[in-house]
Amino acid sequence: MKMLQHFWNDDAGFVVSAELALVATILVLGVMVGLSALRNGVVNELADVSAAIDSVNQSYQLSGTSGHAASTASTTFADARDFCDEGDPNGDTAACIDQMAATPPEGGSGDGSGGSSGGGSPTPIGPGSPGVDPNR
Repeated sequence: MKMLQHFWNDDAGFVVSAELALVATILVLGVMVGLSALRNGVVNELADVSAAIDSVNQSYQLSGTSGHAASTASTTFADARDFCDEGDPNGDTAACIDQMAATPPEGGSGDGSGGSSGGGSPTPIGPGSPGVDPNR
């Protein structure tokens, strides 16, 4: 019973627990921000990879050859536009994936310092969009 009374009256570990809770909270918030930045970086890199793959042109042309006793015919392949390529003659972009960037709410600066609490309308990101470098 005396040992239980000693533990009940001992508050030496309380400060350590409060410090541990504060440090753990800051650490969790930092990890969340870091993972969010990592996610954004990975999405941007995957968008760059998809744009590079989309711009690959697989057209080729081989001329025929002839030798002493044999010959080969020529062959040609013209790579057609994919259904999501820009300038699609059918105008079918419903199946395409569009990246969207959130815009700040009307009247606000986007930093939480003012304006309405609702989000702004998303704007597409792509070639020809404002703030997009086409040479990147």
